[in-house]
Amino acid sequence: MSVEPEAGTPVLLAGVRDEFVTRPWMSPDRHWPAYPGLIGGRDLEAGGTWLAADPAGLRVAALLNGDGVAAPAGRRHSRGELPLLAAAAGEFPALDLSWYDPFHLVLGGLDGVRLWSWDGRSLTEEKLPEGVHVIVNTGWDRDESQPRTAWFRPRFARAARPGWTTGGSPERFWGEWLDPASGAGVPWDDPRALIMRRRLPDGRVFASLSVTLVAVAEQGLRYDFCPQPDDPATWHEIDTSWGAPADRVRRRRG
Repeated sequence: MSVEPEAGTPVLLAGVRDEFVTRPWMSPDRHWPAYPGLIGGRDLEAGGTWLAADPAGLRVAALLNGDGVAAPAGRRHSRGELPLLAAAAGEFPALDLSWYDPFHLVLGGLDGVRLWSWDGRSLTEEKLPEGVHVIVNTGWDRDESQPRTAWFRPRFARAARPGWTTGGSPERFWGEWLDPASGAGVPWDDPRALIMRRRLPDGRVFASLSVTLVAVAEQGLRYDFCPQPDDPATWHEIDTSWGAPADRVRRRRG
């Protein structure tokens, strides 16, 4: 996440979704009749999303799973509804948080970027200052304790910041940001890897299933998506206008 209030594109977000490869999902579109203005990838198991963008409201919300005390099984709600609620409202939703497992929720717009973290007991709120920041499953990694943060944050910070342009390919719009967002060639089994793949002892495969880039500016919201992180050629711009056709369900094999 990059915050630069005086820039032509004040908010830039690069998000990697790590999940079990057998979990079905749909590529970004307007999937939710209750939130017709929102665009995001849809998790077909729980119905929510990991990232929701509101092109009209010029804001984006992204979710990461956190560490802490899990919600009681009998009343647990999917965390995938949280980005939808936050993007639609432009603020943290009024909810009974005891329904949710721990999470980190980021909301960015022209008024800045805020981060809420819930550990199952208490909720914290922080406003991200100007600069490049990395949010991981343990939260805002300010001291670069994670190998991927220590390696990638400086690379995003050094990359030329995209200026606002209308249309054009992902390469034209994002420029130097596209390489680190695509993993910068770091092997998936390297501790620094942004794009990862891991086979668990029970045989299941946990991997990076997609990468998203979102830019928020006064002129609009740009949304680019890579559905196959091992193939940077699959980067494409998401149509944020009304009436975009629904994409097909994508299932990755383990």
